[in-house]
Amino acid sequence: MKKKTASILMMLALAGSLLAGCGNSGSNGGSNGEAANNANAGSQNTGGDTAKISEPLTLTFFDKNTGDAFTNEVAKEITKRTGVTVEIQQPTGNPAEKLNLMLASNDLPDIVLLDRGSDIVNKYIAAGAIIPLDDLIKKFGPDVQSQYGDVLKKTRYTDGKNYYLSNWYGMDTDPVLGMNIRKDVLTELAPDKAEGGQPFTTDEFTQLLKDYKAAHPSVDGKPTIPLTFNAENMGAVLGTFKGMWGLKTYYEDAGKLRFDVEDPKYRELIMYMNDLYRQGLVDRDWAVSKTQTWEQKLSNGIVFSTPGAYWDVGNANNALKKTGGEDMQMMAYKVVAPGVDPAKTTFGPRSPLGWDAIAITKNNKHPEETMKFMNYLASDEGQYLLMWGIEGVHWDMKDGKHTPRQETLEGLQNDNPDDPMKKAGIRKWTWFIKNGAGSDGTPYGLGQYNRNIIDKMAIKNLADTVFDSSPYDNLGPQGGTPESLNYQKVQDVIKQSITKIIIAGDAATANSMYDAMLDQIKTAGGEKVEAIITDNYNKRMELWK
Repeated sequence: MKKKTASILMMLALAGSLLAGCGNSGSNGGSNGEAANNANAGSQNTGGDTAKISEPLTLTFFDKNTGDAFTNEVAKEITKRTGVTVEIQQPTGNPAEKLNLMLASNDLPDIVLLDRGSDIVNKYIAAGAIIPLDDLIKKFGPDVQSQYGDVLKKTRYTDGKNYYLSNWYGMDTDPVLGMNIRKDVLTELAPDKAEGGQPFTTDEFTQLLKDYKAAHPSVDGKPTIPLTFNAENMGAVLGTFKGMWGLKTYYEDAGKLRFDVEDPKYRELIMYMNDLYRQGLVDRDWAVSKTQTWEQKLSNGIVFSTPGAYWDVGNANNALKKTGGEDMQMMAYKVVAPGVDPAKTTFGPRSPLGWDAIAITKNNKHPEETMKFMNYLASDEGQYLLMWGIEGVHWDMKDGKHTPRQETLEGLQNDNPDDPMKKAGIRKWTWFIKNGAGSDGTPYGLGQYNRNIIDKMAIKNLADTVFDSSPYDNLGPQGGTPESLNYQKVQDVIKQSITKIIIAGDAATANSMYDAMLDQIKTAGGEKVEAIITDNYNKRMELWK
């Protein structure tokens, strides 16, 4: 699956919250050293006597990511091998609101999937709504232990216990952010760098924008735009520019963690954005540009470049490809700020601790059987079933290695939602999914076999920019505390200030507004919040030892 983008991604928010993700790539990097099992073995065990449950069992499951019925081919095979049928509860409306309502009413399913990056996990733990898994893992989770490894230690709660198992865990080595540039135009303006592998300096990028504007003032009678931003995804926009300057989630200063905007380098990047805007190189309407409008501009072929995740421009690229072929698409390139080592840029925040938290609730009457079920899905055999489908139907074992069938790869790659491969349920249930390779060295994610020209260019240009963002995840004040209100005020100050600074009419005004923002952060209680963030960080490092 491509990285979630709900982008989620992204985990880089205005105050340095991390961008992240989603979606779906099938990238990999690890092995549990366990031999793969024959997918036709029915109730075959993978971890002692933990796979097949003796009596048929139905478990209710709230998965915020899907409400589809558990009836496709992969689902039926899971039931065949484990004895467990899953009743998916519909995440209608706002999943976050539904989760809060379930908690308040004590109307809990047997299993619940929560957003690991939000405060909802802590709420469920504090309320006793989900149970510790440590003893269950020791007794019934041998595959969980071998697959998750140190991730279990790092996802413990402050009391030292594990309350959930994550999905999309393990370090994903695929890049995230970059400057997405039309390759066909880049071939015209900078042919020596169009094929990738060489970064641009910020000065070179500025000149490219000027050259584009001069060479292509209009397309089909419409004024062209050298650079535009998606105002609804400013985490990705600012995260890309932070990547140029090698910045991470927080500004580390004398052993303390401070808000990223307090880093002098952050001021530099905002001033650079302001300079581009004042030179007329940035879309004048970007600040009110919604995602749909932003995509329309890209699709119309009037935009040269835009920052963000390389999969965020997917819809526009589909339109551009139909118009002018593959090279007309926008591809991700690396731009590097003055004085920054290109190898130390930070375009790829990735957490090996996972996207979601999957937990057993206190209302579950069958916790032992549930852990057996979870253990099977987390196992080597379970991973291949979830992500590859069924042996002899969707893939084959050849020379001791999992080998995908061509029709499977083609079916998952095309845009037809009714393709039999998509309807089979391959990559549908992303529970306990690991970013890594299986026992035979083949990747759990089939996306590795479907790399398109966009993926390959991003990897070529930005693979060395990935960094582990997990030490900085969720360090803010606990919800409901006075400091959490201070934290929200700081976020509001930053959000309201940054856009105004970028579009300021002159450099002096922009700098003055930046100073005012820093003063407002202090007034909003920023130092109190930073003290809590630093303390939480130190406690986490101690817990992880």
